[in-house]
Amino acid sequence: MLDAIDAVDWGAVPGHPDWYEPARAAEGLRALADAANLVEAAEAGSLLGGGGIVHGHSAAVFPAAAVATPFLLEIAQRGHPAARAAALGLIDEALSSYPHAEYTRVMTPYGTAVPICCAIADHLRSRTALLAGLGKRGKALLADAAEHWRFEIRECVADGTDTAAFGTLVGRFPGGVQAVELHLGGEIAVLDEVALEYPPVQGSLEACLRVRGRRPGELPPGAVLFSEACGERVH
Repeated sequence: MLDAIDAVDWGAVPGHPDWYEPARAAEGLRALADAANLVEAAEAGSLLGGGGIVHGHSAAVFPAAAVATPFLLEIAQRGHPAARAAALGLIDEALSSYPHAEYTRVMTPYGTAVPICCAIADHLRSRTALLAGLGKRGKALLADAAEHWRFEIRECVADGTDTAAFGTLVGRFPGGVQAVELHLGGEIAVLDEVALEYPPVQGSLEACLRVRGRRPGELPPGAVLFSEACGERVH
C-alpha cells in the first residue's frame, strides 16, 4: 500500500491553497498504514485531519479525501485496531464536512465533476462487506453513504408531459420530489422535479424515476443523475 500512496501526485490534487497541505496527505496515510499503537495512529490522524484530507477546525473537506478513501478503507481492513478507528473516523469526517467553493468536485469513472461526498460514498459502497463486518461504525458509514445516491439512465419513455427514466440506482433516493443534477459529457444541467416511481427490488439496482415536464430526448442513455443538494454543498 505504501507504494500506491507514494504513486499519487498529491501536489497535483487541487485544494484550497491556504488549507490543503499535500505533504500531510501523503505522510499521514503512510504513517497510518504503518501505525502500531494508539499514539502513532493519533499522530497520523492529526496530519490527515489538519490539512491532509480535511481541515478539522474549519470542518472543510478537500478533493484529496476522495483519493484517500480507498487507502483508508484498506487500512481499516488490514491495519492496527487504533489505525482502523482513526481511518473510519476520518472517512466519517470527510463525508460530513463541506468543501470550499472552488474545490467541490472530483473526477470519477462515472463523471468528471462529481461532488466529493458522492465520490466518497461510492468508495464506501464498493467495500460494503468490509464495513458491514466492522460493527456499528461501519454500518453507520454505509447508512450515511446511502444518502449520496447515483442514478444512471439506461432508457427513457414519454409518459404524458413527463418522462419515465429507467436505469440503475445506487444509494437511497429520498421520498418526494427532488431537484437533481444531470451529468453528461462533462456538462451539468439541473432537473427541478424528479421523483422515484419504482424503487429497486431486493437484490437488484433497477429502478424508475419520473422526471416531470421533460421529454425523453432531454435525458439520453448514459446520463448520470446526482442530488442537487450534494452539488450545492459548500463551505
